[in-house]
Amino acid sequence: MLRRPVFGALFLMTLLTTSMAKAQDVTRYVRYELNGAVSYGILEGDQIRPISGDLFGEHQVLSSRLPLAQVRLLAPVEPSKVIAVGLNYQSHLGERSPAAYPGLFAKYPTSIVGPGASVVRPPDSENLHYEGEMVIVIGREAKNVPLEDAGQYVFGVTAGNDISERDWQSADLQWFRAKGSDTFGPLGPAIVTGLNHNDLLVQTRVNGEVRQSARTRDLIFNVEEIVSYVSRYVTLYPGDIIYTGTPGSTQAMAPGDVVEVEVEGVGVLRNTVVAGGEGSH
Repeated sequence: MLRRPVFGALFLMTLLTTSMAKAQDVTRYVRYELNGAVSYGILEGDQIRPISGDLFGEHQVLSSRLPLAQVRLLAPVEPSKVIAVGLNYQSHLGERSPAAYPGLFAKYPTSIVGPGASVVRPPDSENLHYEGEMVIVIGREAKNVPLEDAGQYVFGVTAGNDISERDWQSADLQWFRAKGSDTFGPLGPAIVTGLNHNDLLVQTRVNGEVRQSARTRDLIFNVEEIVSYVSRYVTLYPGDIIYTGTPGSTQAMAPGDVVEVEVEGVGVLRNTVVAGGEGSH
């Protein structure tokens, strides 16, 4: 039986101080639009401190502050690559055995949309599913990264929804349209640094009902393993993203459904499904 240790007052104070220091190390970066200009900033409560320069390189945090309510939040990054890992939770695999290495596929940068954006169901889609996930954001150029160093290349994490058309997944030669269609990659609301990305709660809700719930400690391949493996085959650049996989089962969505993906410490990514017409974007 596990025994709870007895702490002295000094140890408790040290523990509290350490916890506060860790909390202060957590930073929430957002990308936003204000009066036609797109910028990065640090989200602190209901205000944003603007950033001047390159988020992934030299930059300066300005002293001015903007009310969050005055801006439109965008997808928190513009990736050159959108990579995703499939079948990375046993709860999603079911009775199948895990693979010996991460199963990868690509989405497209044009699939990325931000919080509050619509997910457009194409007119010929009949089986469109949500897939709530934690998403890795790369912070440094990475190629052939050793496993033990992989954490150094992770800038932070965010929430994502790997929208998937199941009928197209089964019917097509590749997942070009099933995973990569426009609006099939909601992302946001913030990139958060300083979290323990290998033990965060991921939940998906549809119209307020919890449909998926798991912790990232249940990932078959964790963040470091994924980054190291991906970097063997493609060079990752700052701002590239990797969807880490979805837990449990999924169901079809209908126009009007509101889908929320919440990653502990990151926030809620909320998008509404709409019906697309011929030629819609």
